[in-house]
Amino acid sequence: MLRIEEQKIIYHYDAEELWIEGWGKNGLRIRATKNAQMPEEDWALNPLSKVSVETDRLENGVRVRNGKAELFITNGGKITVYNQKGKLLLEEYWRNRRDVTDKKCSAIELEAREFQPNIGGDYHVTMRWESVDKDEKLYGMGQYQQPYLDLKGMDLELAHRNSQASVPFLVSSAGYGLLWNNPGVGRAVLGKNIMSFEAYASKTLDYWITVGDTPAEIEEAYAGVAGTVPMMPEYGLGFWQCKLRYQTQEELLEVAREYKKRGLPIDVIVIDFFHWPKQGEWKFDPVYWPDPDAMIQELKEMGIELMVSIWPTVDRTSENFDEMLEKGYLIRTERGYRTGLDFEGATIHYDATNPAARKYVWEKAKQNYYDKGIKLFWLDEAEPEYTAYDFDNYRYYRGTDLEIGNIYPVDYAKTFYEGMEVQGQKNIVNLLRCAWAGSQKYGALVWSGDIASSFESMRNQLAAGLNMGLAGIPWWTTDIGGFHGGDPNDPAFRELFVRWFQWGAFCPVMRLHGDREPRQPQFGTTGGATCCSGAANEVWSYGEKVYEICKKYMELRETLRPYTRTLMKEAHKKGSPVMRTMFYEYPGDKECWKIEDTYFYGPDILVAPVCYANQKKRKLYLPGNIVWVEYETGKEYSGQNWIEVSAPIESIPIFVKKASEVKEILAL
Repeated sequence: MLRIEEQKIIYHYDAEELWIEGWGKNGLRIRATKNAQMPEEDWALNPLSKVSVETDRLENGVRVRNGKAELFITNGGKITVYNQKGKLLLEEYWRNRRDVTDKKCSAIELEAREFQPNIGGDYHVTMRWESVDKDEKLYGMGQYQQPYLDLKGMDLELAHRNSQASVPFLVSSAGYGLLWNNPGVGRAVLGKNIMSFEAYASKTLDYWITVGDTPAEIEEAYAGVAGTVPMMPEYGLGFWQCKLRYQTQEELLEVAREYKKRGLPIDVIVIDFFHWPKQGEWKFDPVYWPDPDAMIQELKEMGIELMVSIWPTVDRTSENFDEMLEKGYLIRTERGYRTGLDFEGATIHYDATNPAARKYVWEKAKQNYYDKGIKLFWLDEAEPEYTAYDFDNYRYYRGTDLEIGNIYPVDYAKTFYEGMEVQGQKNIVNLLRCAWAGSQKYGALVWSGDIASSFESMRNQLAAGLNMGLAGIPWWTTDIGGFHGGDPNDPAFRELFVRWFQWGAFCPVMRLHGDREPRQPQFGTTGGATCCSGAANEVWSYGEKVYEICKKYMELRETLRPYTRTLMKEAHKKGSPVMRTMFYEYPGDKECWKIEDTYFYGPDILVAPVCYANQKKRKLYLPGNIVWVEYETGKEYSGQNWIEVSAPIESIPIFVKKASEVKEILAL
């Protein structure tokens, strides 16, 4: 039933076989199946991270150690996990009578590792743990549209939707990290009594744990097995201009010229969707973009990189549909008409899990964009988005949506990353609307999707960005001002826009985007013309007062470029978040574990966004036995104190460590 075999602990009972292996620094991988063989997929984990472990065969089970992580499995198959000090961190939730000597032996007959058969196929798998510490806090897990940073007590769908990204790695205040290493659609319940993870259709139960003394140690151990982002290129450090949508070549160039005329710092300008003739035709529409080579050249002369939008959708009437259908490059439906998204045409997505489909799409993009000098892509619709999220109705090259659907954004990012890498490009970054565990190593800069333009929505994004960083996705951003709605002439929206813009200067990437009101009249009659543009969304579109505030924060972002570059190096080398929770920098300070509305931009800048309308003051906590300098006033404050400071519309509270290089950069 329980044996040690070549640095692998194997437990077998009836149809279940379970393996325990060392994986990375202070890490252990546990997987189980009721199939005849253990599936070979490593999913988010690097197979080269497998390491040797220490094992002790005891009378009642086997003890396994890898650095600070210690696991004990009984002869009956129950698992408990400890740190190097012997503190219990995780205990499987067993409520049955398989081991009558277990102090939690029960007639309830619930298993910690449950394999519920799906008739004629695989299993609905569930993993259950005891909630050992009633005061435990949990973070990470990706991006969910809710305002809570601490996820303890949450019920989370393990599935992607527009503005929702399931990245199932969590960090516990108890001192461990846990990756649910299964890309199947499912559910996580981080309850007060039980913590459970489910996959509705799977061949295996697979998770990875690491133990560390600090959140940074846990995060870096995870990055060691799941990968880190590349180095952010220089054009990722400044300001990005975007709107829905520039309809013509001349319109876009006029905006770029105006930024340069005003002397405003700008690194990137973006051509949004429906610049193509039809979805699935990855090229410029010559009616509206008659000379893209000249456009790209002019932008380069201005020092501006061009990003273009890519959609994975293929219109049934597009020039590539029949060939892609014949070659099996499209997602399949289990029933009904073969359409995934009905938006400006009936479409189905290319199957990014198919290597041949990835090559096909990249070759089209290379020919029509990359070879012209475009080195930056906006990989939209990355979930992929469906008109109806019927996850049981889609089938991919690698399996059904229920089995492996959450891997799609990883393979979508890989499509372009690997293609660009073959061309010799270094420091690759592409913008995606979704991610799963491991997306980071394919240059994925994730943004928070089509969100509302409201203070409520802004508060959601703050929690989302911090949790994405803890889930191992350090490159993250939002649409400054929100996406849906917002009239640039509305005073209330101008206030929101200003507060979002100020916060955006301290996000990993500072990117302005949105679908503003009122929508513009249709321009043209062919191609994507029926997808009308939103109102103007440049920094001068909101009145002179707003413009001056925007200019101030754009210039501040530019001044911080050397500091931001160091943060990107940390993210690349160690997996460190760029946006960091208070407790990430000060894990020994209990106050920092309570704070959800203030964060660090790197180690030395404390940011207190203003996330409520008409708010003119902010209460905040300054940690550490150090001196802090207020950016706006130069006033000094002692750490380990709560303070209240002024927050007029012109500024948000920013504090800098007095003993830091960034203080000199900011000339404080």
